[in-house]
Order: sequence, then C-alpha cells, then structure tokens
Amino acid sequence: MPPRRRGASGYRGVRLRPNGGYYAEIRSGNLRLSLGTYETTHEAARAFDAAAWRLGRPRRQMNFQDVYTLQQALDVAPPPRLNSAQDRAEHTARQCRLLIAQEDERVMAEWRRRHPEDVAYEQDYWARRCKEDTRRRREERLDRRRRKALASAQADLVAAGGRSFFTENYDRWLDIWLSTSHDTDDDDDGDDWSDWE
Repeated sequence: MPPRRRGASGYRGVRLRPNGGYYAEIRSGNLRLSLGTYETTHEAARAFDAAAWRLGRPRRQMNFQDVYTLQQALDVAPPPRLNSAQDRAEHTARQCRLLIAQEDERVMAEWRRRHPEDVAYEQDYWARRCKEDTRRRREERLDRRRRKALASAQADLVAAGGRSFFTENYDRWLDIWLSTSHDTDDDDDGDDWSDWE
C-alpha cells in the first residue's frame, strides 16, 4: 500500500485550524484519536510521532526519522497543554458573556414582537436623525465652500493690487486652506475637514 499523502502542513496527521493553530490527530481504522492543538506544525508533528510510537506504527509512517525508540519520541514531543485555574476562569467568563449576549438577543426579539409600535418609532427616529445629519453636513460643506471662495477672491484682489476688506491678521484668511471636498458627492457621510497642507 502506498504511503499516505501528507497534508498542506507538510506533516502526517497535522492540519491547520482556522484560528491559526495546528491540530494533530492519529487515525487507526475507524478510530480517530485527537492529540490536541499546537502553536507550530513541528510540535504537532512530534505529538503525532509519539502517539504513533505508542500505537506501534512502523517508522516509515512517522514524520521524523531521527527517533529510534518510544522514549526518544516522548522526550522530543511537546508536553500536553495544561489547563490552569486561570484558563478555566477565562473560559468561564467567556461562556458567561456569551450566555448574557444570547439572553439579550432573546429578550430584544421578544420585546420587538410585543412592542412593534416602539420598533417603528425607533426606526423612524433613526431615519429622521440620518436625514438631519445629512442636511447639517451639506450645510456645513456649503458654508466652507462659500468661506473659501470669499477668502480666495480677497487673495486674488490683493494679488491684483487691490485692497481687501480683510485685515492683515484676520482669521478668515485661513479659510483659503479649507477642504471643500469637490471630489465627494453630497451623500458622503465622511468628515470633510482635512489637515492644512
């Protein structure tokens, strides 16, 4: 029988998990024995080899050929992951937060079912708020464009030898540097202020 194909990890019995860890397992007929998740492919492959030695597998089915006895395989295999009291406490806290979030979602679904008029009012409120925010942003953008145009016109007037009604230290001169966002459309929700160049 040909040797079993190695996975994408490059080692027998080791797979990459979606979270970035490496999962090791050994199969024997219909039996699948999980060996745990490890940080590197090398650790997972060493754990696989130690289990293969314990199950009496031939050396050609191992990932590393530099081990000649079960004791050597156990010596180079990573120690089993120990779940400390801190690990258990963190897991319990995560589970508690998950249960609270699930209960919140359930209660909110029940509230929406029982009070559809409040749901409609809330949706109407946010739609009005969105329209008001859009109107306010458009007015602010238009005001910035007017102020910039006035400052630019005053600068052109002074450059042509005329006299501006802006005094020399008047803050409105700085309006020349305002961003008027000519490259955005009127529905843009972003902030149009930019740093001075």
